[in-house]
Amino acid sequence: MTRKKPGPPRSVAADQEVLFAQLRQIAQGLGATFAPFCEVVVHDLTDPKNAIVAIHNNLSGRRVGQPATELGLARIADPDYPQVVANYANAFADGRQAKSTSIGIKDAEGNYVAALCLNIDLTLFQSLQAAIGQFTRIDAPTSVEESLNPTGADAIRARIDQFAARLATTPRTLKTDERRVLLRELKDAGCMDVRRSSEVIAAHLGVSRATVYADTKHLTDTTS
Repeated sequence: MTRKKPGPPRSVAADQEVLFAQLRQIAQGLGATFAPFCEVVVHDLTDPKNAIVAIHNNLSGRRVGQPATELGLARIADPDYPQVVANYANAFADGRQAKSTSIGIKDAEGNYVAALCLNIDLTLFQSLQAAIGQFTRIDAPTSVEESLNPTGADAIRARIDQFAARLATTPRTLKTDERRVLLRELKDAGCMDVRRSSEVIAAHLGVSRATVYADTKHLTDTTS
């Protein structure tokens, strides 16, 4: 039996190329498993200005080639930074609440070279929670349902979640006619008078502000 001769030692760059190829496969598998609730991102910490090399189930609106986050920069600066930071509170740029986990990947020298990050959009589960609450609620014959005072963005999101729960759906899957009924309710409740209300509504529904403006104009046209 002839023994295979060992080849020349692999370069650091070649080892990292293999590492990132494997991380991309892991990220793809996680993304497919937890779609559409979880964004999975691979960061190259050796190139912080162009750190994102893969992103699945894009919930944050970021793109490949964007720079490292504060957590990534902290790992680059400190090899002793915790390798796993799990279930920490986070938020997307449009204000949606998220829960994140970041896993740092080190090379043979103990330096961080990559990170695998998972960002879960909690608004989807909050809508589900609202739906379950709607289903299990029992009203006494003389009970009075209290209306929510629209004091801010959180109140608007809560009203949207309650509306979607009544239809056994989620805010982002509302049809056009359902969305317009929702906007009528928000308008009647005074929510549209809240500062930046259209922006909050658009983000929570997953539509553009132009769509919200058009739907609002439709309501005005049909009632004038």
